[in-house]
Amino acid sequence: MLLPVNITLGAVLVALLLAAAGVAAAAHLGRHREILIAGVRAAVQLTVVAFAIHWVVGSVPLLLAFLTLMFAVAVRTAGRRMTANRTWWWAAAPIAAGVVPVVSALLLTGLVPVKGIALIPVTGILIGGALTATVLGGRRALDELTARRGEVEAGMALGLPDRDARLEIARPAASDALLPGLDQTRTVGLVTLPGAFVGMLLGGASPVQAGAVQLFVLVALMAVQAVAVSVVLELVARGKVHREALDLGP
Repeated sequence: MLLPVNITLGAVLVALLLAAAGVAAAAHLGRHREILIAGVRAAVQLTVVAFAIHWVVGSVPLLLAFLTLMFAVAVRTAGRRMTANRTWWWAAAPIAAGVVPVVSALLLTGLVPVKGIALIPVTGILIGGALTATVLGGRRALDELTARRGEVEAGMALGLPDRDARLEIARPAASDALLPGLDQTRTVGLVTLPGAFVGMLLGGASPVQAGAVQLFVLVALMAVQAVAVSVVLELVARGKVHREALDLGP
């Protein structure tokens, strides 16, 4: 076992969390309170999930309910990060568009069985990747439209449709959301050994099996994130996801 679950681990976690919040406060980053809350929430949520999985893995209805809950939380989180208005629920589209086809293909090909012990972690990784890509892509696109509003309006004045004018400005910025996944894939094994690889090794798998699983995770994540960014960019360009100041057209 990599880390023993004991008082020492708890003390180190508390110290690291306080250090993270302290550095953020000292550097005036404005996120120290969020760091503390996020750390406490993570501890509570992981504790609940650890116990819940014992019940979920043996029941398909409970498994589906748990996966639906994961999706709903991801949509709420991504939507609220992009915009605080009524358009937040559109975050469901990019996350679902990225995750559902990949998970469906895995189930249909038999690579992942309909069992909680396999489906929950795989789906969770993919939903998490889609969430991150949606937030980064959506926020970067909306920020760019805010900063370059005049260029968008100029494009419209020249006869470009509203969607096309927004796309010309927002597309390069939104594509930056793919960079973390690309960099992780490019440097895997050279800079870090990601969680799936380490987890497989600790579980007794051979290095070859662990490498194959990690490669699958990285490639699947790139596919999910590419779809998520493409869909959220389209939603922003069409004005479905917007900030009130960006409502440039019907």
